[in-house]
Amino acid sequence: MSVTITDVANEAGVSKSTVSKVLNNWSTISPETCAKVNAAIEKLHYIPNSRAVSFARQTTQNIVYLTNLGKDTAYQNPHMFDIMCGVYSELSRQNYTLTLVDTSEEAYPGERAMQEISRRSADGLIIHGSAVSEELAALILSENIPHIIIGHPSFENRLCWIDSSHALAGEYAAEHMLACGYTDVLFIGGKKSDTISNQRIKGFRKGMLSQKQYIPGHRIGYTNATRLGAYETTLEILSNTEHPLPQAIVCANNTLALGAAKALHELSLSIPQDIAFLTFDTYPYSGVIDPALTVIDINVYDMGAQAGNMMIRKLENPDLLIQSFTALPKLIQGESTVPLK
Repeated sequence: MSVTITDVANEAGVSKSTVSKVLNNWSTISPETCAKVNAAIEKLHYIPNSRAVSFARQTTQNIVYLTNLGKDTAYQNPHMFDIMCGVYSELSRQNYTLTLVDTSEEAYPGERAMQEISRRSADGLIIHGSAVSEELAALILSENIPHIIIGHPSFENRLCWIDSSHALAGEYAAEHMLACGYTDVLFIGGKKSDTISNQRIKGFRKGMLSQKQYIPGHRIGYTNATRLGAYETTLEILSNTEHPLPQAIVCANNTLALGAAKALHELSLSIPQDIAFLTFDTYPYSGVIDPALTVIDINVYDMGAQAGNMMIRKLENPDLLIQSFTALPKLIQGESTVPLK
């Protein structure tokens, strides 16, 4: 049930009219009373309906971009910045500004979003998937806030979102491997809980199975999603004499590719003469691996631009429901995969 102004008044021990006056910054209310009311508002996570409505209807020509900007984010989630640049380019083209808001130190899920809503600081919210929670989703939907989520939320929802199809990218990788003649392939993935990695694995296995090539469990290597983890997992699997060397390795992202390539080097295995090699995503490490890698890439800058465009469409039509996959994967042929003789 939504928190009401009566709930705030009861929590603060004041009248509803006093709460209303605090919300509207009346100078006749004492600092002590203001402090009690504001503490109650924060404790109950109260959003005044009138402010939420004005948030949705006013024209500040500004959009708030909510995302986790904690330490090392640039290394752990480098694509976020390409997405952000794409959003900015499209919004600026349509005479909107973009305000970046960090969610990494929230006291509770949705805190920064609620603050921006109460401040009436923007016409809508664009929220990176790393900052989405069920609590925030409930807040956005209950207050009818114009929004676009970057990434498919991991829970059932009525949110507006766009994403790239990582399962389709996995199918693209399988299609290329089969075209080269590789049927025995080792897939190095991230954590078992990693949604993107698992989608790419699922798509890859589906693509291989479409040509009656089954990828057994011992050809899937899960890691702790780090370069070192990929190195250790690849080294362990390739050193296991119970199974022959695979014809090729596919890595769920290029951080893992960096670790897997180090393991191949340590085992004196050449790419592609001994083992072919493919990774997803060109940025940030695929370019430093020798030879040049074959890559399945997704234009996340373009995805950001589309998110910006859809945000404008949402403002023009508040009832519009947007839930779509966009930004098709693309094969970039490198020197690490060649047709088998």
